[in-house]
Amino acid sequence: MPHEHPMTVEAMLKQDFWEAMYQRDEHRIWSGNVNANLRTEVEGLKPGHALDLGSGEGGDAIWLAKQGWTVDGVDISTTALARAAEAGAEAGVTVNWLHRNIVEWQPEAEYDLVSAQYMHLPPDLRRKVFTAAAAAIRPGGSLLVVGHSPKAMRQFDGQKPPEELYFEPEEITGYLGDPWQWVVETCETRGEGHHTDAVYRARRLEA
Repeated sequence: MPHEHPMTVEAMLKQDFWEAMYQRDEHRIWSGNVNANLRTEVEGLKPGHALDLGSGEGGDAIWLAKQGWTVDGVDISTTALARAAEAGAEAGVTVNWLHRNIVEWQPEAEYDLVSAQYMHLPPDLRRKVFTAAAAAIRPGGSLLVVGHSPKAMRQFDGQKPPEELYFEPEEITGYLGDPWQWVVETCETRGEGHHTDAVYRARRLEA
């Protein structure tokens, strides 16, 4: 199914954009494998309650569940969530799949890990979503944000996404609230060229 929606910020904030993206193929469009930076950053953490923001077809959330985490996976696309639920059942793990518009939703629970992998939003919404994510992390918990750095020039369906959607890792520190309550454990770019990612992980200090 061809992608009929333009690659604009306004379009990318709507559910029908993501439904169309997933429905262009009757099968899963992603590999189902965990994102490499998530694996690297989380493998040493003690499993607890995790939130996967923008969980898509579920690869990251399912991997976390396999590592012993209790996982909530949140996405705007019902098509993606249905595929995620199917993949989770195939993998023999339980994930709480939630249909939410992340830019309008605030987490109701407290988490030991909130992961946002390649969630690209305009600056004002990026601040809103990541600030809410940080606020949902309990003492001792971690915020992990991975996205494309402005140094990356990714192509998507032959179109270049708006550059304002990319960010450097240092930006995320501004969304933590009181910086004295946190220790930044990873703040760097990884990769090169089209594959340059911003990787950021911070841990809220114990009270």
